[in-house]
Amino acid sequence: MNSSEYGPQYDAIRPGGFLTYVPLRTTQPYFNVTDSEIYYAIGDRDSLLFIMISYVTSCHVAPTWPSRFDPTSTNSTVKLENVIQYFRASSFALASPAYNNTFAHTSNSETKDSTPLPDFIEHSPFRECIGDVTENALAIMSKPPKTVFPDYLIVVFVFLGGGMFGLAVTILIYTCLLVFAIKRCLWSGPFAYLSELLDQLFEMKKRKQEARRRQTEAIAGERRQEFVYERYP
Repeated sequence: MNSSEYGPQYDAIRPGGFLTYVPLRTTQPYFNVTDSEIYYAIGDRDSLLFIMISYVTSCHVAPTWPSRFDPTSTNSTVKLENVIQYFRASSFALASPAYNNTFAHTSNSETKDSTPLPDFIEHSPFRECIGDVTENALAIMSKPPKTVFPDYLIVVFVFLGGGMFGLAVTILIYTCLLVFAIKRCLWSGPFAYLSELLDQLFEMKKRKQEARRRQTEAIAGERRQEFVYERYP
C-alpha cells in the first residue's frame, strides 16, 4: 500500500476503484468495548463494499459508506502509521488511531520492525473478529497474465476485432434472410407452375407406357390363340 503502485495518479486504473476507508464501530455490547475503540478498514472501494456485509453480520459493525483515502493529507482521519495489520499482499489494511507505528516512514523499505500493539488492541475481541473476517471474506483477484503486446494495443484490437466480427455476423444473417425470401418467392411463383407442369407430363408418360404395355399383352394373347388353333385342328 505504501509503494509506487498506489497513488492518486493510478486511481483511474486501480483494480476495485479508488483507495477508500470505512470506520468500524460495533453496535452491540457483545464485545464489551468502549466508545473510543474504533478501527478503520483501508482498501479499494469495491473490496470495502463487498466485505462490509461480513463485518455487519459477523462483528455487528455499523454499516458505513466508504470515503476517499489520501494518506498524504494532513487532515486525514487515519494515516499509514496507524495501520496495525496488512492483508492481501499489503493492498488492504486495518488501522487504529490509537496506534502509532514509528517505523512506518523509515528509510529502510525492507525493515520488518514495528511498534508493539497496545494491550487493549492486541487482546480486543472486537479487533480479533474484524481481523478474522478480513482474512476469510476479503476478495482476492489473481494477477493478469503477462502479455507480449502493450495494453493499449490489446484494447484497440478488442474494439476493432469485436466491431468487425459483429459486422460480419450481421451481414451473414441478413444475407441468409434475403436468400430465404428469394427462394420462397420463386418457389411460390414460376417455379411452382413449372413443377406442376413437370408432374403432369410425367403422369401422361406413365399413362402412355401403361397403355402400350396393355396393347402388347393383348397382341401376344391373340398370337398364342392362333398357335393353339394351328396345333390342334
